Amino acid sequence: MSRSSESTVPTVGTVTVSYSELKESNIDLSGKIEQGFGPNGLGILSVKDVPGYSALRQNLLGLAPRLAGLPEEVKRELEDEHSRYNFGWSHGKEKLESGKLDMLKGSFYANPLQDVPTTNSFEIQRYPWYCGSNIWPRNSLPELEGAFKALGNLMFEVGLMVAYHCDQYVSKGKKQPEKQNLEKILLGSRCHKGRLLYYFPAQDSTTHDNDSISSWCGWHTDHGSLTGLTRAIFSRNSVEVACPDSGAGLYIQTRSGQIVKVVYGEDEIAYQIGETTAVLSRGSLCATPHCVRAPQGEEARGLERSTFALFMQPDWDQKLTFPKEVTSHEDVSLSDNVLTFGEYTEKLLNIYYDTKP
Repeated sequence: MSRSSESTVPTVGTVTVSYSELKESNIDLSGKIEQGFGPNGLGILSVKDVPGYSALRQNLLGLAPRLAGLPEEVKRELEDEHSRYNFGWSHGKEKLESGKLDMLKGSFYANPLQDVPTTNSFEIQRYPWYCGSNIWPRNSLPELEGAFKALGNLMFEVGLMVAYHCDQYVSKGKKQPEKQNLEKILLGSRCHKGRLLYYFPAQDSTTHDNDSISSWCGWHTDHGSLTGLTRAIFSRNSVEVACPDSGAGLYIQTRSGQIVKVVYGEDEIAYQIGETTAVLSRGSLCATPHCVRAPQGEEARGLERSTFALFMQPDWDQKLTFPKEVTSHEDVSLSDNVLTFGEYTEKLLNIYYDTKP
């Protein structure tokens, strides 16, 4: 199916689970897990009523315009070319689906769980995009570190609860190998990465491709295990405003090829399945392609967007056996059906970035 804009694209809400349900290990949530993440699901589920979440989201997303507005020389000091810009500030380094460099959004990457991973010099050289150290703007924006870590840690803890119930669903009626237990894999990993995203405002009608659903973020499928997402905050001149275009936002391509617009509450945390979880579950849990559409029209001029994603991922040495039931990333050539997560990531970075370490 063509991924072009259509006037008949339906809008659907995510499958939603309450935090009080999620934290109870003896509650059977397999029905909702299947509805959200299973073969006929959208690959997304949201969690509502998470204590403390709303304030932490507001605090961090409010800092994104200030970070993007720092002097260029200050932002250059926050860049880390050796990690392929997977730590610190990144703007105009990642390639879009068109092959052009992405100038529409800036990103700030850090591991919210640990500033320096416990590892050795060989691994630091082999996987600098995971084994590097966080780079915080402690002089220019000292509030960022605490806000980033607070929200990232909360979303990680909730994500572990989601992973537990995913394991319960996958193992229902069959014994799941210990090495494929998603909760344990994520709990023992040093690879988690948070990404604070700031989408620069359109200054004129030519800034974005108005005919494209993927005008603000190109079509892609997350390659990690579980991605936590906040709902975005829109602002103009750093003052929060409502989005003027109901067509803007997250779009997902279903397993049948249909494209739908997906919505969830501003106080809910959404979680999306990544390709690694699809591989480990042998297709019981499904990852889906998704993109972000920019708001259209004159009222969108000068509008900026801030959001945060937490990529929950296996350790770099986690072995992945790619089963035939799961279609791997279409751009990756797999000469062997067994790769470590670090090797798989490297193949993807070779596609997304022009710069090599």
